[in-house]
Amino acid sequence: MIRVHHLEQSRSFRVLWLLEELGLPYELVEYSRDPRTRLAPPELERVNALGKSPVIEDGDVTLIESGAIIDYLIRRHGHGRFAPDPATADYDRYQMWLHYAEGSAMLPVMLNLYVTTRGGETPPLRARIDDELVRHRDYIAATLATSPYVVGAEPTGADVNLAFVAELLDAAAPGDATPAIQDWLARLKARPAYRAAIARGGDPAFRR
Repeated sequence: MIRVHHLEQSRSFRVLWLLEELGLPYELVEYSRDPRTRLAPPELERVNALGKSPVIEDGDVTLIESGAIIDYLIRRHGHGRFAPDPATADYDRYQMWLHYAEGSAMLPVMLNLYVTTRGGETPPLRARIDDELVRHRDYIAATLATSPYVVGAEPTGADVNLAFVAELLDAAAPGDATPAIQDWLARLKARPAYRAAIARGGDPAFRR
């Protein structure tokens, strides 16, 4: 059985959600944040030297990184579900969005989190962060304005990986929330697998 090392209110929720979508049984090992610092507990370093989650163990395979885990679960256990046919152009777009979530989109989110919780903000830095937040929010919204999911008519692992980041972007970027992103998030959150993941691992919403 797949074992998931899951930190509350974190990106590891994505893995629980995908496992529920694929109908795969899994063992949940839960970790709580320090109530003062909101950081992960040192116990996580026993399974990942970086002290981060998610981590999965599947037989003799141990993996970290959300995108790698999502890709692995879909390739090894998805049986054609939650990813386009690898022979199609949609598959290339799926891979782009899968890696975009943690590659480009997450950087301004993390910078915003650090300067608002740890200090060090300056007017030039604030302006650059806000510009990047808006730029990435609008990039995602433009795609979702023409498609119900980021790669066509059905959700994929790319939607699972991107939802956490896009929700934070839409909340942090200056200006009003983006209807295209909000409608997409509502569709995803209405899925039975999403609700089942909350029942197993708790509300994924990050609280400082």
